[in-house]
Amino acid sequence: MATSSIATQVGTFNADFTRKIGPSLSGVFNREQAELSQVGTPGEAVSVGDKLPDAKLTGADGTAVTLFEFLGTGSTVLVFYRGAWCPYCNITLRTYQQELLPLLQQRGDTLIAISPQTADRSAAAVDGGELQFAVLSDEGNLLAQQLGIVTAPSAQARAAHTELGFDVADSDADSTAAIPFPTVLIVDASGVVRFVDVHVDYTTRTEVADIVEALSSRG
Repeated sequence: MATSSIATQVGTFNADFTRKIGPSLSGVFNREQAELSQVGTPGEAVSVGDKLPDAKLTGADGTAVTLFEFLGTGSTVLVFYRGAWCPYCNITLRTYQQELLPLLQQRGDTLIAISPQTADRSAAAVDGGELQFAVLSDEGNLLAQQLGIVTAPSAQARAAHTELGFDVADSDADSTAAIPFPTVLIVDASGVVRFVDVHVDYTTRTEVADIVEALSSRG
């Protein structure tokens, strides 16, 4: 059974979430999203043609790994997400598991998700979404920094998070609130970027159809 689009799922979630947390807290998040959108994508963000570094990462089991260990012989779809605490990320990863991964497997392509959270939080993302692709930790956002896609929640948003009972820094491996902009890259077997989609508004994500179209255009 096909899953509805990420945007549709997010719309349903937002309606329920707003009712639960009320207008004051939802207003904080809405203002944060509007401010992020107004500033736009960082000028130093990764672009098509860039070569990725073979970054040191951590597997969900705590094992030290490198990015290039996980690149396939075809295309690799890299998904940078904020963490298992983020409902928009969870919607996205579950959708990619159900809708995107089977298509990639048919093509011989690879799917990898990367966040700055601890290995045990990556494991929680795997378990929560029943994910069957690599979920890796970019501790300290070292790779995301090189790609120019690091941001952090506003002070007002962090205060709202605290009121809701959590703090981003508790999930990040370096105990900071730094997180990547939700980003999808498609790279070739040598790590050269062939497609980039950076979302400064974290409630929006790259749809499966857009990824499939980008892959199809490469043959």
